[in-house]
Amino acid sequence: MVKIRLQRIGKKKAPFYHIVVADSRSPRDGKIIEQIGTYDPMKNPAVITLDKEKCTEWMKNGARPTDTVKALIEKA
Repeated sequence: MVKIRLQRIGKKKAPFYHIVVADSRSPRDGKIIEQIGTYDPMKNPAVITLDKEKCTEWMKNGARPTDTVKALIEKA
């Protein structure tokens, strides 16, 4: 099953995330299929960049967003 989820790439106590499409069996920071955006919670307000076309395309093809990513998509 394919999921749209966050991949952490930030340093300790300075989180930064890529919004990625990945197989649900792969580890959080493991192999990904495609990167479709970023999320920076350290900025005020938090910065979300998202390729909405790719996101909707993946969701039409059956990819399920996690709860956190679903909330980020609604904000973006």
